[in-house]
Amino acid sequence: MKEAIHTTRAPAAVGPYSQAVKAGSLLCLSGQIALDPATAELVDGPFEAQARQVFDNLQAVLREAGGELADIVRLQLILTDMDHFPTLNEVMKGYFSPPYPARSCLAAAALPKGAALMAEALAVLPAGPADPAGQSAVGG
Repeated sequence: MKEAIHTTRAPAAVGPYSQAVKAGSLLCLSGQIALDPATAELVDGPFEAQARQVFDNLQAVLREAGGELADIVRLQLILTDMDHFPTLNEVMKGYFSPPYPARSCLAAAALPKGAALMAEALAVLPAGPADPAGQSAVGG
C-alpha cells in the first residue's frame, strides 16, 4: 500500500507524479529544484541560494510525511555545472550531520526551468507514537 504526500510548503508537482510516495516507513522523494513554493519561480541569486531552496523544499515534503532531513538514507544530486560541487558540499554541511546519507552526484546538460541543481532522496521514516513496534500503518 502506498500513499502520496503533498504539501503547499514545497513546489507543486508539474506532471503526473507526487512530491513523495510513502510505502510503510519508506519515503521516496521526487526531484526538487530551487522553485519558490509561493511563486513557482526559480529563486534568484547565486548557486548557494538555489541549493538552499532545494534542501528547504525536500525538508518541507519530509516534514509533511512526519520526517526530517536526518531520515534521508540516499540522496541523488544532479548539477548542470560540476564547478558548483565544492559549494554544494558546504551547503549540505548546514543541512546534514553525520552519519551523512549515501549520495551520488551526476552532471546533466540541463534541468527544468534552467535550474542548476536537482535533488531526489530516499528516506526511512521513524515509527510514529501510535506504532511502537516500528510497523507503519501504511502497508507495513
